[in-house]
Amino acid sequence: MVVLNRIYTRTGDGGDTALSDGSRVRKHDPRVEAYGTVDELNATLGLARLHAAGEMADRLSVIQNDLFDLGADLSRPGIAADAQAPYPVLRMIASQVERLEGEIDAMNARLSALRSFILPGGTALAAHLHLARTVARRAERCTTDAATGGDINADAIRYLNRLSDWLFVAARVANDEGAGDILWVPGASR
Repeated sequence: MVVLNRIYTRTGDGGDTALSDGSRVRKHDPRVEAYGTVDELNATLGLARLHAAGEMADRLSVIQNDLFDLGADLSRPGIAADAQAPYPVLRMIASQVERLEGEIDAMNARLSALRSFILPGGTALAAHLHLARTVARRAERCTTDAATGGDINADAIRYLNRLSDWLFVAARVANDEGAGDILWVPGASR
């Protein structure tokens, strides 16, 4: 359980921060950039949920919780040393990725095939989901960058990759099952 009695600690005033294993890194470390972008993604999903209801709101809630799991995973280096940790280490797992895949397949089955790229927009929910999709892609880029310099859980990367796909398909669902999608017309402004 997390207990936050004090919000400010002053320990980061010099430009460094603690990872969840207690080690300290600069605040611009690729690992910190990755989990910070995951936090930003979570905030964009909070905005999307303001416009969601029913099953979509429920699914977004589960994803937001997953993103806290993902942040915890990314904030802890040393995958090989997890077994020696004094407490269970929270890592993303394949079943979280598989759940997204199943939901993508179910949502996509209701949609007609795409004949063009989609411009972000449509309903308020769809627009927010498209924004979240772009932040998910950035989080994925940051995470793969962090993976070049250290050990990053492969399921964390897979989750972000699949989540951006999930958000794309969910945006289409939010646009009246794709009927309200705004299609790109190449060269339309010439």
